[in-house]
Amino acid sequence: MRIDKFLKVSRLIKRRTVAKDICEGGKIFLNRKIAKPSAEVKVGDIITLEIGQRLLEVRIINIAATVRAAEASTLYEVLRDERKAEPE
Repeated sequence: MRIDKFLKVSRLIKRRTVAKDICEGGKIFLNRKIAKPSAEVKVGDIITLEIGQRLLEVRIINIAATVRAAEASTLYEVLRDERKAEPE
């Protein structure tokens, strides 16, 4: 599955077009490398998102084409969720 679609299905990002734009902006990493929107993900991959002041790192534990909103968090496990300090 493409990373932009996984981000939408897992509800880490609300819309696929937004996920695509963020990938193209170099803010999403797949296994520590900048990810293009078309990058294929598999179970065990680590995705790092740098959105605004938030740094979120997750490991993929399941891949599904569609899931209910309540089950979306079963697709990944959160490894790190940090807020960056704003520069003074």
